[in-house]
Amino acid sequence: MEFEFFLLLFGLFVVATLYSSVGHGGASGYLAVLSLTSYGMMSAGWLKQHVWCLNLIVASIAFFNYYRKGFHISKLTWPFIITSIPFALFGGFLVVDGAIYDTLLSIILVWAAYRLLKIDNVNESGKVNIPSLKTSLPIGGGIGFVSGIIGVGGGIFLSPIMLLNKWASAKNIAATSALFIWVNSAAGITGAAISGQLMIDFEILMPFSMMVILGGIIGSRFGAVNAHEKTIRRLLVVVLILAATKRGIELLF
Repeated sequence: MEFEFFLLLFGLFVVATLYSSVGHGGASGYLAVLSLTSYGMMSAGWLKQHVWCLNLIVASIAFFNYYRKGFHISKLTWPFIITSIPFALFGGFLVVDGAIYDTLLSIILVWAAYRLLKIDNVNESGKVNIPSLKTSLPIGGGIGFVSGIIGVGGGIFLSPIMLLNKWASAKNIAATSALFIWVNSAAGITGAAISGQLMIDFEILMPFSMMVILGGIIGSRFGAVNAHEKTIRRLLVVVLILAATKRGIELLF
């Protein structure tokens, strides 16, 4: 058990480092790591709530570093957040058949990774093309709804959509994703508390939190300060593939 716990903590650190470099909280990665240990036997509610807590920590660190470097554009972010909050709360109350959902989600994530790899002329000029409200509001609501169901922050969906539509540079999008993830994770935890289903084990959460804090600081500083725009996009592809692989593992085992 001690060796397994050590490997788990190391896995959480790696996930936090990788995901925070692209402005993500790491929920899908944390779920992947936990599912490969004895903690994978815990209830879906327990897993979702602990992952949301880790998301809050890492996404806040990522947002701070990207915001400090001037990459956050509020007009780009808030339209997605407005509708994501209520739908994330609503999605948290629903249960969807795991096999069907995991299959569809894996296909979507692989497709998004493929699309990003094929695109050579992404927006790296720094020019921001803010989408209309009739575009951003439904996207924010839809992602918030899905995020509430499966227990993630939604950045894994929002970032590819924004990059593929060339609405901003990779670092601008990373800043938007970090705040979007934080809000959705907070909404998920709030929904669990309101419904009387809160089951957070702070004794377990503390060592988890220490590792993701360290990973979040390292990863987000690298992404916001040192990484080139193309590097951020390639890291996002890795994140998408890891998330899809996690879903595939769940289907097989």
